[in-house]
Amino acid sequence: MNFLLRDLGAKQLGLLQELVPKTVRVGLLINSRAPNFDGVMRDLQAAASAIAVELVTVGASDSREIDAAFVALAGKRVDALVVGTDSFFFGRRVQITTLATRHGLPSIYNARDYAEAGGLMTYGTNLTEAFRQAGVYAGRILKGEKPADLPVLCYPNITASTSPS
Repeated sequence: MNFLLRDLGAKQLGLLQELVPKTVRVGLLINSRAPNFDGVMRDLQAAASAIAVELVTVGASDSREIDAAFVALAGKRVDALVVGTDSFFFGRRVQITTLATRHGLPSIYNARDYAEAGGLMTYGTNLTEAFRQAGVYAGRILKGEKPADLPVLCYPNITASTSPS
């Protein structure tokens, strides 16, 4: 299964630019220890260049580094923020959304749970549905179906949401 999380960065940048039209500098909070770090950086850098936005990257791989990253982003005067896809960040979504609000940074995230935690908006794969579908496929395999005979899902099942507050 592919959740297509890495592939959504260009759309997220575009949504931020629609929300904040005068966006010139966008911060990217990313886990520099994540295995997809280089690919995410490359993809988002290309997407930012295509829409004439400067991408300011800050890394964080523990809670203290998240706090420091927001101080750095404020010092670099970014107009908005994209939070990278990472399970580490997902587990610290309350901390991240609180800091984004405190620093006045319009931010976009990859999972609805961030909006539920107070984040401004999300655009990403519906993980609940993806995990449900994985369970359905596992059940079919356990009942004897061959994995090669199962259909490949050709839709990313994207969801967009905004903070309920």
